[in-house]
Amino acid sequence: MSEKRILRRQGHVYETREDRVFNVIVALILILAIAIVAYPLIYVVSASFSSTDAVMAGRVWLLPVDLSLKAYETVFKYQEIMTGYKNALIYTISGTAVSLVMTTLCAFCLSRKDFYGRKVVGFMVLFTMIFNAGLVPNYLLINNTLKWGDTIWALIIPNCMNAWYVILMRSYFENSIPNELFEAGEIDGCSPLRQLLNIAIPLSGPIIAVIALYSAVGIWNSYYDALVYIRRKEMYPLQLVLRNILILNSMDMSVTADLRDMASRQGMSHLLKYAVIVVSSLPLLLMYPFVQKYFVKGIMVGGVKG
Repeated sequence: MSEKRILRRQGHVYETREDRVFNVIVALILILAIAIVAYPLIYVVSASFSSTDAVMAGRVWLLPVDLSLKAYETVFKYQEIMTGYKNALIYTISGTAVSLVMTTLCAFCLSRKDFYGRKVVGFMVLFTMIFNAGLVPNYLLINNTLKWGDTIWALIIPNCMNAWYVILMRSYFENSIPNELFEAGEIDGCSPLRQLLNIAIPLSGPIIAVIALYSAVGIWNSYYDALVYIRRKEMYPLQLVLRNILILNSMDMSVTADLRDMASRQGMSHLLKYAVIVVSSLPLLLMYPFVQKYFVKGIMVGGVKG
């Protein structure tokens, strides 16, 4: 498309016909993309609030049919889901806190030009983005050497620092916080730790919010580490319980014995899957509004340089 032509008259902006046509086409493409992404989400929510008969008959398209809360009542009676929910919250909060601490410390050190060995450490961090030891060495280290099998440490410590997060936060420190502030702190006798706590962190709210969101989403949605290192069902996170329900179809339907007069076991199983998906996604949906105002700023400023 040629360069956009804009006619300015008395403070008003007038677009040419080609510009209007282009904007309409872009709007239609965006509306189509939003519909493609949003419809499955709307369908899952609507199906979870519908009756079993309506879901099995295929009568649910956009809005709930025969509004019912039976699926959610059954979900909250299912002990494994509640235990997984509690475990997932513990793992997510603990893992995000540890990730923020480790990422901030490493990124701050790499952002300081007077840090001896800065390039070597930076290369080692970058190297982990390209290569890793693989499943078998990691399993032998964590399960046999460190004896972290069936413990919370196996889910938190190995992934406590992501190289991409370190690079993002290091770029933020370098580009968004004037170096003169740190020099003034040195003149006043601030140690590097005081500079981090009193200067860098108070000015880094946007990037900290972004890293916290990324870490929380990653830990909350993760099930693979628990699948490898956790054997006790009472330590399963919610996503592993959800995987067993959705993929292995292993949910104990005895808890729905009082609902069998309403629909068949298979129908209730499908309905419960929709309800479990909604319940498992709720914490992240509630968290996004609180960090939204920081998200764009943190990404744009932190991603200026690599």
